[in-house]
Order: sequence, then C-alpha cells, then structure tokens
Amino acid sequence: MLTSKRSQFTLPPQVTYLNCAYMSPLMKDVEKAGIKALRRKRNPFDIKPIDFFNESDVLREEYAKLINGNDPKRFAIIPSVSYGMANVAKNVTIKKYQNIVVTTDQFFSNYYPWKALSDETGATIKSITGPEEFIDRGKKWNERILDAIDKNTKVVAIPNVHWVDGTKFDLLTIRKRTRDVGALLIIDGTQSVGALPFDLQKIQPDALVCGSYKWLLGPYSIGLAYYGEHFDTGKPIEESWMNRVGGENFSDVSYKHQYKEGALRYEVGEHSSFIHVAMLMKSIQQLIKWKPERIQEYCASITASSVTTLKEKGFIIEDEPWRGAHMFGIRLPKGADLEKIKASLLKHKIYVSVRGNAIRISQNVYNREEDLNKLTKVLIKAL
Repeated sequence: MLTSKRSQFTLPPQVTYLNCAYMSPLMKDVEKAGIKALRRKRNPFDIKPIDFFNESDVLREEYAKLINGNDPKRFAIIPSVSYGMANVAKNVTIKKYQNIVVTTDQFFSNYYPWKALSDETGATIKSITGPEEFIDRGKKWNERILDAIDKNTKVVAIPNVHWVDGTKFDLLTIRKRTRDVGALLIIDGTQSVGALPFDLQKIQPDALVCGSYKWLLGPYSIGLAYYGEHFDTGKPIEESWMNRVGGENFSDVSYKHQYKEGALRYEVGEHSSFIHVAMLMKSIQQLIKWKPERIQEYCASITASSVTTLKEKGFIIEDEPWRGAHMFGIRLPKGADLEKIKASLLKHKIYVSVRGNAIRISQNVYNREEDLNKLTKVLIKAL
C-alpha cells in the first residue's frame, strides 16, 4: 500500500487540506516542470517546429497508459470540460422524440451543452434524481438511471462519481444498457480519473472528458478528451491549422482541408501550450507510478475509522460500495447548524467544500489519517 506523499507537495503544516475535488495542490516536481517550461520562452529559437507536436504526442501516450487506452490518437488536448463536451454535443444528431439522460445536479459543464441541444431540437432531458432516503441510496440511484434509459434514449451523459457527494455510478452496467438501446455514453471523468481506476477498453465510452486540475494533479486550463469512433467524421467547434494533415510543415503555405485522424481534429488551437503540457505530463507520469487503485486503497485506509465514528454520531455518509474512497459527502444529523460547523472548520484551518446539503470531503495521497481524525473531532464538537 502507498504511504503518505505529503513531502512531495508544499502544503503548510498547519493546514488540513481535504479539498482536492475543488482543486489539487501542485506537486513540487510539477511546479518545477512548469517553471522550466516558462523559462524556455526566454529563448524561442530553441523551440523547434516539431516541438509543437511531439511533446503533445508524448502526453497523449502517457494518458493512454493511465486509463488503459490503446490508441493515443483518440485523445484530444482541450482547455476545459465545457470545450470537450461542446465538441461532443455538436456532433450528436437527435430527434424531437428522443431523450438525453443526466443525473440531477451534475456539474454544469456536462449539463449546459445538453440543455442547449435540447432547446435546439425539442429533445427531452431526463434528469435522474437520487433518493431522498439514505438507505441503499447509491444502489437505488443507479437503478433509477438504468430504468430511465429506453429505446428513445440517444445520449447518457453522466459522471463516474457525482461531484456533490461522490456517489459512484456503475459505468459497466450502464454501458451495457446503452448498447442495448443504441445510445451514446458520454462521461465526465474530472472528479474520478487519476484517483479512481478507469479502464477505457472495458467501459468503452463514446467520449470521456477530463479537466486536469483536480485528480490528475495538473494545472488549470488544460484537460484531455477521448473520442470514440462515433466522432471520427465529426465537425470540431473550431478550425485549427494544427489539426490538419501536413500542419507540421511550417514552410508549406498552402491551405490544408483534411483533418488529422482520430480525435485530433477536436484539439484546441495552440494545444501544444508548452507550460501546461509539461506540467500535466509530469503529474500523469507520477500517477502512473502510484496507480489509481493504490490511491483508492490509501484513501480508504485513512478514512475508514473516521467514517465509522461519524456514522455512529448520526452523520450520513454513502455506503462504501457506492462512493469513491477519494471523495464523499457528509450530511449532518438533524438539527445541526451548518454555518456553525463551517465556521469551526475554517477556524481550525480545515479546508473542505459545501455542495448542496453535503459537506464534501476529498482526500488524496498528501493526507494522513490524523487529518481525518482532526476533521472528525471538529465536526462532532461543533454539533
């Protein structure tokens, strides 16, 4: 099992940071890679035309290793999840009688594109709500999603884990159901990929879109999107010269009209952003060494005692099979004062997020069991 990796970060010792789902801290090596890349621009004559492409190629190859992808050309470098999802929505043909299945309160970047498509076409959005009761809540929520997918479903657009409280969705079973009815499966992996194992070849989504600044431990304003065969002949939301066949030849001034193969047509302009690419490559290489399954094991080990204690005190936490070990929501006992608890957490320099009616706890390898014990004591004392 992994041990604490706090020494590889620069978090202040007095801070208890349990908020990776908001934004991850940078590893020291990732920060160094960014600074080195920034200084590179001092002397642009050292940046060769081929560098605009080969470093991005390496990033795609490393990401493919992390999630068991077998074709790096199916990954596009994007600036944000909203950008990656916009490319998806632009290339979905849907009829008025068809529907799009989402989860209630899922993150905005995986809702707004579908709302716009629904408004344009008259298609229905089915927003599947989790049960109000908390006994077998995750199990029942998954069942509701499966029941909502019918012969008129064109798209199922969901996360792997819900950003509000970490509820985990059974992607393999949902994938089977989408295949049965001929629907596309579109996944926002931002709150899971990097900390929760994801096997691209097993799940085979039609698209997987991830921002890098959370569980990929990378910088802000870069991400990666997988696009499957459905999108091979699609139209990107922007027209970049870098995404055309022959774009590598800077001496050729003729216009190129053929897109590159696979997902490369969907990459953002200036995707070779040297600073972002260097930083994300370094963080992904470290995640490959740590392995997401071992990160899950580590997070489970440092949270187990606290979860048991909090449940005994009346706090509500999703059952283990239906949440990620890296992120979960804590709902308060009846009568507890949320504002008082938030103030107490801040006073003790414990950083978490409140999303809806859940206090969202998101730990990673830089945390230790004592961080969770501190959180538990403060929560109980503030009741």
